[in-house]
Amino acid sequence: MDLNYPPEAEAFRKEIRSWLEENLPQGWFEPGFRQSDDERKEFNRTWIEKLFAGGWICAGWPVEYGGKGLSILQQVVLNEEFAKAGAPMRADFFGDTLVGPTILQWGTEEQKQEFIPGILQGKIAWCQGFSEPNSGSDLASLKTSAVLDGDEWVINGQKVWTTQAQYADYVFLMCRTDPNAPQHAGISYLLVPMHQEGVEVRPITQVDGSAEFNEVFFTNARCPKGNVVGGVNNGWKVAMTTLGFERGSSSTTGYRRFLKEWEAIVEETKRVKRNDDLRVRDNLVKSWQKVKIMEINGYRTLTDSLNNTHDAALLGACNKMFWSEMHRATMDLAIDILGMEGQILTGKGNEVSTTPGMGRGRADYPVSELQAFFFFSRSETIWGGTAEIQRNIIGERALGLPKEPKAQTV
Repeated sequence: MDLNYPPEAEAFRKEIRSWLEENLPQGWFEPGFRQSDDERKEFNRTWIEKLFAGGWICAGWPVEYGGKGLSILQQVVLNEEFAKAGAPMRADFFGDTLVGPTILQWGTEEQKQEFIPGILQGKIAWCQGFSEPNSGSDLASLKTSAVLDGDEWVINGQKVWTTQAQYADYVFLMCRTDPNAPQHAGISYLLVPMHQEGVEVRPITQVDGSAEFNEVFFTNARCPKGNVVGGVNNGWKVAMTTLGFERGSSSTTGYRRFLKEWEAIVEETKRVKRNDDLRVRDNLVKSWQKVKIMEINGYRTLTDSLNNTHDAALLGACNKMFWSEMHRATMDLAIDILGMEGQILTGKGNEVSTTPGMGRGRADYPVSELQAFFFFSRSETIWGGTAEIQRNIIGERALGLPKEPKAQTV
């Protein structure tokens, strides 16, 4: 792990910082800076235009497809400077981070010309159709089928935990296209329009009132024959590429949201006058130590990527298991510190969280932001590969233990 960036990376850092200072609102970097609701709305409207004009949206993409062709290290520096400044980067996570890079790597030229401009300009919203009711961690057992009918695929099946499906224009969908092939070999990766007959979206309301997850039902839904990415029955390999894009350029900034939460918990500890409680102080120090370990693990992941040492899957399993379990423990600590106050509703109702991914509370169930984090942390050891699955990966690939035995069917 090398924490010293080369001179050219630091020169690029100064360029980004100068751009931010020139384009962010006056006073942005001053302590206590606040915007009114109207100012924030206007900022959000104009900021995307400035990002696009500066070329910072999807800046790692090839120049011929609208990016800047930044290297991995340059992308890391870009993310770090935006994170330090607290400046938003246009993040349609599924389009910018997952399906867009996948199309660039695996797609045909026709697919790139059709979809990349819309992703880059934010004109196409996406969702991810991987998990099914009985195929979550064991994704290769998926049952959703796609059968070729002339020039179209006919799709039948169900997906679940499909984030933002109610707003999406397209879903990148894993389907079984050869039921007679081995599990991993009979899957294809399709780009399917959501706004059509045969696609039904049912939001799943969570305990805090948000409903970003959905069930999606496909009943004779269709998509063009040419919307297969990476070739028919090669979807497993393509999907693993997609999942790999979740890590890399954000490896050294991911810990920051946990650090901000920790700082918020410290402030709450002072407010409820529990900052002299030695047990609470000890647990806060332990939580801070784990945030720092996450930061160090991010640099390890970056080093692996830069050196092309191909340990990403193992590092990803270790990191995912670590941060998800750490976050659950930290949020348990937060609610414990709040005591009985943590058991009552202290939010304002229908207030949009300032933290991406936290959704929106209902007027009749107004959770505070920390309460929303607590609820959301319950799911983090499950989605993206359960903690149990991550332990299997570590045990088998790092420790050389025998593979987990398959369940026997009767």
